[in-house]
Amino acid sequence: MIMKTLYIILATAIIVGSTPSWAFDKELAASYENLFRPVVGENVGKELHLIKPEAFVNDLKKGKKFVALDVRTPAESVVFTMVLPESIIIPVNELFKEENLARLPKDKQIVVVCKSGTRASVAGTALRHIGFNNISILKGGFKALSVYLDPVTANTPAKTEKTNMK
Repeated sequence: MIMKTLYIILATAIIVGSTPSWAFDKELAASYENLFRPVVGENVGKELHLIKPEAFVNDLKKGKKFVALDVRTPAESVVFTMVLPESIIIPVNELFKEENLARLPKDKQIVVVCKSGTRASVAGTALRHIGFNNISILKGGFKALSVYLDPVTANTPAKTEKTNMK
């Protein structure tokens, strides 16, 4: 009889312990809901703070100042990285340490980059979520930038925006 009772208690504990407890952080989920609320329709890229390589290069040519934040690994960034003034290299796995967050300017536009844009998207979204409102993400990362930026494009003057004249 005692063994049967112990088996029932053990079985109950296993069943209860393996049942989803829905133990997510409701406040954190609500804050993400708020962050992603405007991400709908044709302005999804803009709301996610994505910048296309063409727009990024064109803004640079026009003299807009950016701080590039390369979130790739040291092994990747040792070969090549952005050479913009004030560029910063902080691997994504070290980015959210207090001393590294303190290195990020709050008064300048930061463009987060990586190889393909995946790590940059995650890092940029998380940075925006903790209060950095000056974050853009290079869409497609270095791969997309290198496809777009050939020698001809690099040496072509900035495109001017066309005005609609009637």
